[in-house]
Amino acid sequence: MIHLTGATGFIGTSLLNFWSQSEVHISSRGTESRIGVAEVVIHLAGKAHDLKNISSPNEYYEVNTELTKKVYDEFLASEAKVFITLSSVKAVADEIASELREQHQPNPLTHYGKSKLLAEQYILSKDILQGKRVYILRPCMIHGPGNKGNLNLLYKLVSKGIPWPLGAFENQRSFCSVDNLMFIIKELIEREDIPSGIYNVADDEPLSTNELIGLIAQSQNRKPKIWKISKSLIEKSAGIGDKLHLPLNSERLHKLTSSYVVSNAKIKAAIGKPLPVSSRDGLLKTFKSFNN
Repeated sequence: MIHLTGATGFIGTSLLNFWSQSEVHISSRGTESRIGVAEVVIHLAGKAHDLKNISSPNEYYEVNTELTKKVYDEFLASEAKVFITLSSVKAVADEIASELREQHQPNPLTHYGKSKLLAEQYILSKDILQGKRVYILRPCMIHGPGNKGNLNLLYKLVSKGIPWPLGAFENQRSFCSVDNLMFIIKELIEREDIPSGIYNVADDEPLSTNELIGLIAQSQNRKPKIWKISKSLIEKSAGIGDKLHLPLNSERLHKLTSSYVVSNAKIKAAIGKPLPVSSRDGLLKTFKSFNN
């Protein structure tokens, strides 16, 4: 039996579709710590990163930190053998100059990242009892059918036939297919030979924004429209946007063109199997689901 928190979210819904409903006990709000006779605890409940910056900082710590502490303490006191929780790469760094690995020294800048890191530190501060296994997963951007998120902004742009004007910028970003995440969770549950610890979760191949535009166009049977306008001209326009409060400003340009590459070498070595879905196939599946 699996005790699941956060069942109504995108990842929780995906997990319920992956496993038989009879194998999962869903906790409702306020009963997250009542684990009962479950053998596995999967803690997904959390406060997602608010891109509009309208959430109170306390919300992140109440849910991402304090609720995780509560559920983990109940796990330690229960007969359950496996604990899996989703943290985030943002618990380590909001920007990364090279490839992000598990040994990278954490320095989160947002309340979201800090609240996730505090939860990690609490879990790691407790001794793991014999016979129990504990996994902290740090996924990068998770995507899949039904979850549009930030990728939906690019999708809408291509759908309207609007050219992508930042083709001169080359970046690399890691993504995580929900299918690969489900595969990894299943392996962690079923196998006793995978050591407890922190694991990054990402697809094998990082992709550029230009490549994303190409995959979106492919999912719509279109040809991608990518303009390679001079970088200096774009940067000057962003500078003007700073002063005039236009949609394209320096901060937004940086977010659209920066790189964030996450290594999945540790989890792949621990599992000893290839991930079932390639980066491109996973994203193409996601984009095709937007058509429906």
